[in-house]
Amino acid sequence: MAMQLEEEGGLQNNYTKDGTVDLRGNPVLRSKRGGWRACSFIVVYEVFERMAYYGISSNLVLYLTKKFHEGTVESANNVTNWVGTIWMAPILGAYVADALLGRYWTFLISCIIYLSGMSLLTLSVSLPSLKPPTCQDPNIENCQKASTLQVAVFFGALYILAIGTGGTKPNISTIGADQFDDFNPKEKNQKLSFFNWWWCSIFCGTLFANTVLVYIQDNVGWSLGYGLPTLGLLFSITVFLLGTPFYRHKVPSGSPFTKMAMVIVGAVRKIKVVVPNDPKELYELDLDEYARNGKFRIDSTSGLRFLNKAAVKTGSRDAWMLSSVTQVEETKQMLRMIPVLIITFVPSIMIAQINTLFVKQGATLDRNIGSFKIPPASLLGFVTIAMLISVVLYDRFFVRIMQKWTNNPRGITLLQRMGIGLIFHTVIMIIASITEMYRLKSAKKFGVVNGGQIPVTIFILLPQFVLMGVADAFLEVAKLEFFYDQAPESMKSLGTSYSTTSYGIGNYLSSFILSTVSDLTSRNGHQGWILNNLNASHLDYYYAFFAILNFVNFIFFLVVLKFYVYKAEVSDSMEVLAKELQKAKTPNQECPIIDHKCKRKDNLYIKPS
Repeated sequence: MAMQLEEEGGLQNNYTKDGTVDLRGNPVLRSKRGGWRACSFIVVYEVFERMAYYGISSNLVLYLTKKFHEGTVESANNVTNWVGTIWMAPILGAYVADALLGRYWTFLISCIIYLSGMSLLTLSVSLPSLKPPTCQDPNIENCQKASTLQVAVFFGALYILAIGTGGTKPNISTIGADQFDDFNPKEKNQKLSFFNWWWCSIFCGTLFANTVLVYIQDNVGWSLGYGLPTLGLLFSITVFLLGTPFYRHKVPSGSPFTKMAMVIVGAVRKIKVVVPNDPKELYELDLDEYARNGKFRIDSTSGLRFLNKAAVKTGSRDAWMLSSVTQVEETKQMLRMIPVLIITFVPSIMIAQINTLFVKQGATLDRNIGSFKIPPASLLGFVTIAMLISVVLYDRFFVRIMQKWTNNPRGITLLQRMGIGLIFHTVIMIIASITEMYRLKSAKKFGVVNGGQIPVTIFILLPQFVLMGVADAFLEVAKLEFFYDQAPESMKSLGTSYSTTSYGIGNYLSSFILSTVSDLTSRNGHQGWILNNLNASHLDYYYAFFAILNFVNFIFFLVVLKFYVYKAEVSDSMEVLAKELQKAKTPNQECPIIDHKCKRKDNLYIKPS
């Protein structure tokens, strides 16, 4: 009997302790689900999905210029507005996942929408009736514009695609991170490297898109160039579905927006209430309440003290009057990240230039290597290559060296890693400005100011592309990990959406700045900084302005870095919580753990009725 109990207890310890379940709500064995085996399907999905997305976005500005006959500002803004929507939509996707459907089902439904948009987009670039007639006139103002129907179908497809990505982007990386149990030291350490390798998968797909696909689009045809990404997306969804038996899932825990609103409203309604000095006098649930649900209880902190009023006991049990200390602290954690989110807007504006002005610059330069003509958008591949190399070097060497000096498992803090990326962005725009000055001088030298190709190799743009990849290895990887890591356990999808929101707002700001600068600099008879003819423009001034903007943003970052308080690691009471969790999961004698017919309700094992 004792041996049987010991065996059952051993099996019990093999179950995850973070509240993850299978799709039917049953507990999952650590050895059967999750870990790197489950993540392998997710990583492969991301390779092909990124290939699909960047197969469209990388060369979109040239399609709008060559086929839709749009000008520099109009085409660039159409790209950044669409990309901005792509990255803002995840806020809605995160809400649906956390509050209603869960990450898995939200993701799958979004994939169907995503694939529908890609299919319609491929159709729009393939049928002659859905695109303007070909125009060889170098002055695009003389070319026939797209009809209302053509614009509606093309941009409708783009924005259907954007809605689909809104449900995939915030959930797929979070599903991957959910495959590692923070209560298990080994799996917790594995999660530290997950986001680095996650980014590697992203950029493997991006590399293919920025080399092979853009070449096909420029030299073979847009139908095949868009059809292949659509097939790639279909393949990626299939791979994800094949991994379904191995995934761990977290049960939706309610809308994070509602939870945060309850805390803020409760604090405002009790604005005259005095917060007691002893945090133990504040309202909080019992530890076993959290243990049964595989959640962490968070101790009260003094930061943002005003919100503590929401947890002061006044006799009312109204959820909009009384919140638990943990709920208050979760709200604080999300609010504390907002200054960091604001900091990331400026580098996101810089990234927006890669797919727009950087590519259009490349189109004005000599792209020939013998008989081979380099597609301008293919230089984006160097961003990918630099990113991949930098991430590997960072993970394998830099982290290990810094660990000896700092005793930090990450080598340096996430904000310090982001800070290095911000410095790179300032340097990049200085180099871009200097390079553009040289390009414009060459245009005058060779007499092509009024239009035409400058006989200077496109590789003069290489430094700004390569350094952008290095900057991403520091800033973008750290940004994604930071917003996931610092978000409370019940709001991970919303935390991840902070990262995508940064891109979204950055792209919208890019559109606003480009339009504003173009308008202001062309007043009073001035020629303007950004014209359809880049050889007569002044992008060097524009990039210099961005260098100053990056420097100011870095100063703001230093202020935030000084005052930011990291979310406490899993508290010292984790061991106690784990024991409580194990106790809550202990099966009764009528339903031994080895009886696979047992079901779990609220993390308790019961026999099915």
